[in-house]
Amino acid sequence: MKKEKPLRAIYDHIIQEENEMAITAAQVKELREMTGAGMMDCKKALTATEGDMDKAVEFLREKGLATAQKKANRVAAEGLCKTLVAEDSKSAVVVEVNSETDFVAKNEKFQQYVADVAAQALTTTAADIEGFLAEAWTLDTTKTVKEALAAQIAVIGENMNIRRFAQVTEENGFVASYTHMGGKIGVLVDVETDVVNDAVKEMAKNIAMQIAALKPQYTSDSEVSADYIAHEKEILMAQIQNDPKESQKPAKVIEGMITGRIKKELKEICLLDQVYVKAEDGKQSVGNYVAQVAKENGAKITIKGFVRYETGDGIEKKEENFAEEVAKQMGK
Repeated sequence: MKKEKPLRAIYDHIIQEENEMAITAAQVKELREMTGAGMMDCKKALTATEGDMDKAVEFLREKGLATAQKKANRVAAEGLCKTLVAEDSKSAVVVEVNSETDFVAKNEKFQQYVADVAAQALTTTAADIEGFLAEAWTLDTTKTVKEALAAQIAVIGENMNIRRFAQVTEENGFVASYTHMGGKIGVLVDVETDVVNDAVKEMAKNIAMQIAALKPQYTSDSEVSADYIAHEKEILMAQIQNDPKESQKPAKVIEGMITGRIKKELKEICLLDQVYVKAEDGKQSVGNYVAQVAKENGAKITIKGFVRYETGDGIEKKEENFAEEVAKQMGK
């Protein structure tokens, strides 16, 4: 009786090998093309489902979701910002999709996936990212956007996240776009105009580049809230009071100093008040540049707004300590 167990184990192993051999290379190739999963994962899936292709796909989907959950605690702060403009230029979208490493962000498969996300986001009716993730994935309506993301995580092998998207529509003009540093920054500009020609389009692109480079917070000072101004005044007043020389100045002088500093700050954070980076005299504001192009082309042009995404902006990146990690693994 004692010899039956090892003999039985050998027999079971032979049967298992025969079953695995029954899975052909062609089946593995087909499943891999369908799912993008690894070759060995495809073989395991086919073996586990006795060669049933549909069940094997489901097997990999389930495995992909489990893999995604395991990777969910990893910080995804790299990735790409992608802009996409409709054919008529009346609408556009910018999306940010994050990955763990810059290496993956440069991967062709990841870049295609981000392009697919942008294509769906261009026409989505979802009001927020939660609604977007819950809707059907256009390229495979049996999955939600979130489930398709999980499948991509399994294929690519890193935690990924569709962080945000923004749509811009302009019926009385067009939407311009610009991406900087290979997708590290994505910009959309809402341009209301009654003339659309090459000169106006070039102006819009220059404005988008300005936004990418100088990171304004507002389009114009009219968007700045009274609360923001009041808060900045409090900070400036505290700075003056902490300075022995400035605090001794008359109240009217101090008030003038604060007003002047606020104006200077607004010129830095408001797009139309910023100095245009390509200005020949180094003084022309963005607003004056737009007015100049409008006059030269007999147009009425208004920069109504913009969206600027920067990859990983506001995400706290985890600092890895290699020595501590090794010590932890060694049980020290």
